[in-house]
Amino acid sequence: MTTSTLRIPAWLCLSLSLAGLAYGQAAPPAAGPITIDLQQALARARQYGGQVQSANLTLAQATQDRVQARAATLPQASALSQYIHTQANGSASGVFVSNDGVHVFNDQGVIHQDVMPVFMKAEQQRAAAAEAVARARVDIAARGVNATVIQNYYAIADDIRKLDNATLSLTEARHFLDITQKQEGGGEVAHADVVKAQIQLQQRQVDLSEAQTVLAKAKIALAVVIFPDFQTDFNIKDDLDQADLVPPLPEVRSQAVATNPDIKAANAAVDQAGYEVTLSHYGYLPTVSFDLMYGINANQFALHNPDGQLLLGNVAQITVNVPVWNWGTTKSKVKQAELRQDQAKLDLSLTQRTLQGALASAHAEAEGALGQVAFLRDGVDLASQSLKLTLLRYEAGESTAFEVTDAQSTVKQARDAYDDGLARYRVALANLRTLMGTL
Repeated sequence: MTTSTLRIPAWLCLSLSLAGLAYGQAAPPAAGPITIDLQQALARARQYGGQVQSANLTLAQATQDRVQARAATLPQASALSQYIHTQANGSASGVFVSNDGVHVFNDQGVIHQDVMPVFMKAEQQRAAAAEAVARARVDIAARGVNATVIQNYYAIADDIRKLDNATLSLTEARHFLDITQKQEGGGEVAHADVVKAQIQLQQRQVDLSEAQTVLAKAKIALAVVIFPDFQTDFNIKDDLDQADLVPPLPEVRSQAVATNPDIKAANAAVDQAGYEVTLSHYGYLPTVSFDLMYGINANQFALHNPDGQLLLGNVAQITVNVPVWNWGTTKSKVKQAELRQDQAKLDLSLTQRTLQGALASAHAEAEGALGQVAFLRDGVDLASQSLKLTLLRYEAGESTAFEVTDAQSTVKQARDAYDDGLARYRVALANLRTLMGTL
């Protein structure tokens, strides 16, 4: 009797071992939804917001304009390679007298310099001012995105709390239905009370469903702004209860005026308009250019002609162009530039006044919202006490089902109003800090 040995290939053993290890290891836990605070939401919006990205592209273009304006003051080098064939007519130059032969070869290196831009810096200064305007508009776009993010962020925080309120109100409605059913079973109340409690319960179920829908829509509105690819699987940090005081108005004004991008953009626009006035006056001045050419301009493509004379060499020329008459075009351009400068100054004045009004309004909104929070909090406490007392009186047979449902509705409204007040204050404070440039 013989015994045979089963041989398993080494590669199969390795595969089975790796499979066993993989099977024995637990799968890595799936990453849960991210949680972001307001600062993170604002940073994401600045990174992915379309308005900010567009403003950054505009700034990049303005930067290139400034680079080009500087380059225009420097010597320009180019190369020319040209062959000109002229119809022969028996003469040395052919049918075109301006050509000095039937065959003309031009192979030259050219250096060109406009002399006047070297001494007249207005073009570069205007481009730099335009770049400053574009840079300020990036900040303006970022602050515009701030307002959207702040509103949507605290709408989510408010809606989350309202969802909790709706859940609590639903629990209270179920509790009251249980009380009415027990008292009806004991013959203490009529069936009408049970019906009233059931109607209240159904209304609270509708309120809960509506709160869920509103929260989902609020998260969608924020997700569109802060994520590069659309998603709503995220949470926010609730800071509605954070106790931050409203800064005094003089402090708000001093910081806002120093950091406001609208003022910076308007000032840069005034500078830009001033340089445009200077540029328009250049139209009255002569232009001077200098050209240096080195290479071949001959009837043969060679270093020497048949007589042995050198064909490779250089030539320099200076051109002065003096404006004499252009039917008032230059004068019109000067007037137009001065009007634009006046418009820019007017826009600056309007921007400064608008900022002062916006600061006063935002500060008043923040202080008013803060002043209401304490009253709204007291309203919740009083409504909760009233509901508790009304339920006790109902169980003792001293109040009606209508009074209980009315107390439940009142306490729900008080809770929602308190959360709305907190959200309003946080939005107002965040908008005020945006104006101050601290957010």
